[in-house]
Amino acid sequence: MRGLLRGTVKRTESVAPAAPPIPMYLIIMAAFAIHLPLLIKELPLASYDANFHIFFASHYVHHWFNPWNLKWFAGFSQTTYPPLPQQWVALISRLIGLNMAYMAVQMAVIVLLAVGVYRFSLLWVSPRAASFAALASVFLGSESFLVYSAGQLATTSAAPIYLNALPFLFQWVRYGKWRSFVKASVLFTAAAAAHHATLIFGSFFFAVPVLALVFLDRGDDESASTSGVVARTVTIVVFVAIAIAIVLLPFWISLIRYPVTQTPIPHASRANYILSPQWGMNYFVVPYGALILALPFLVVRGAMVPRLRPLLFGFWLAFLVGLGGTTPVGRVLLGRAFEVLTYERFSYWATLLALPILGSITADLVDRFHTRAIIPLSLLAAGTCALAVSWSTFHPADAANFDVQPVAQWLNRDGHYDFRYVTLGFGNKLSRLAVLTRANSVDGESNSARMLPELTKYGGGALTSSKYYEKAGLDSLRAMLHHADHYGLKWVIVRDSYYDPLLHFAGWRQVDSLEDKTITIWSKDGVPPAVPMNSEQIPPHWQGVLWGTLPFGSSILAILVLLIPESRDSEWDEDDTSVAQANLLSGRTV
Repeated sequence: MRGLLRGTVKRTESVAPAAPPIPMYLIIMAAFAIHLPLLIKELPLASYDANFHIFFASHYVHHWFNPWNLKWFAGFSQTTYPPLPQQWVALISRLIGLNMAYMAVQMAVIVLLAVGVYRFSLLWVSPRAASFAALASVFLGSESFLVYSAGQLATTSAAPIYLNALPFLFQWVRYGKWRSFVKASVLFTAAAAAHHATLIFGSFFFAVPVLALVFLDRGDDESASTSGVVARTVTIVVFVAIAIAIVLLPFWISLIRYPVTQTPIPHASRANYILSPQWGMNYFVVPYGALILALPFLVVRGAMVPRLRPLLFGFWLAFLVGLGGTTPVGRVLLGRAFEVLTYERFSYWATLLALPILGSITADLVDRFHTRAIIPLSLLAAGTCALAVSWSTFHPADAANFDVQPVAQWLNRDGHYDFRYVTLGFGNKLSRLAVLTRANSVDGESNSARMLPELTKYGGGALTSSKYYEKAGLDSLRAMLHHADHYGLKWVIVRDSYYDPLLHFAGWRQVDSLEDKTITIWSKDGVPPAVPMNSEQIPPHWQGVLWGTLPFGSSILAILVLLIPESRDSEWDEDDTSVAQANLLSGRTV
């Protein structure tokens, strides 16, 4: 144990040549070899949120500069959700269709994650250890869980961009290099355009350790005085804040004018995983996988090596928050926001923060034990990835797989689309149906976008899954059915007979059936055709222009600035960094 934990110190003092890092092209090839076949088979379509993102993308295909979407909630604004990954899906879909475009974007962010992990890890560990960290990201359980089970495209898109930005943040704050300032600013802005929560909450766990590393790394360097470091930190924070405010201006306007005040909706990630072991399996064991076995070694290595202590702090805090209601940490730190957020993303961030330390331990094991370490480590990594990928089969988002095409065809004919509809028992197929039909609904899957009082008052989620929210969900459904005339709601499409008595006593009658009567269609007499709702929430045209230009433009700008070469005097010299790391590893300061 002692030799393993102090292996890096011994290696830096040895005169033997250091083993080279794994080439990045091999890591990228591994990412394609593992994930490309799964994405070609469209495995993520069975995840919870994939159809949600595809639905948003389908709107951008037809209405790039008009974020007002009539398909859900009798009309809602897509400015309530940062658009970057969905806009990329929409653009690529013109060539290969929505489904495969979603897979292409997801594959791109998996590759970008490996690159980002490598670059981020170089701040903390040697290039060889960083390459092992990047390779581990390909097998990371939390990444596969979010891709294949949770379907959180926005989270998996923003984190790699953010990781690629952090080394430039370090170079700017530490050395004051303006090219790094520009690159960091543009990448942070693009990350916010992909997912606001990653930047708002993830910034604490990632950026604070990096800024702490600046102070730890600078030592007695006069060019990195405390006042200079603080001034550069404030400068980039203010500049990035202004840039994000401009790029996502319609989002902030919507959030300020219509804050999320609805009754909190329950989510299993807020459970106590000890008292609810089924959710502990889903939100802890599956995302972490074999990393659970490494937790003691991560803590000990991170605590013993001075350079890694800020990283360990960020990891440990994200780890505790990611446990949801298992500990009081999340409630204490987040306050009311605890009841709004979900916590699988915090576990994801925790595993990303753990990768540099894990890469350091892995490099030591491989260098010391060679094949005897490579074989078990490979098996553990493969098992972690396999468990997370297969979890959508063992614990599917919708246990009953069915085709919504017949329902879409029914809604699209005979003027049925002149009225609004709601589904019951459709699960996440609700979004898929919305992509295929001309008809509009009063239901939807975006909790932050819904403003109808029947949906926000009771604390239930989507009406299609009302029974799973018990009294809150059923009360919300009854209220919506009671106000059917107001919304032009004439059709209730049912795939769960549980709701039949409720509909019958509410005055609805069955008028048709589909798919061998497994899907029934209920109607209410006297409902007038649906008319567009006069809503103050409809964004003005200028907001639509900004929404269709600035977020997507930020990603194009990020690609362009990354092509700007670093001048020799602005490069972060790896030899100098290795010396600094060696000194810090042995307990000395530079």
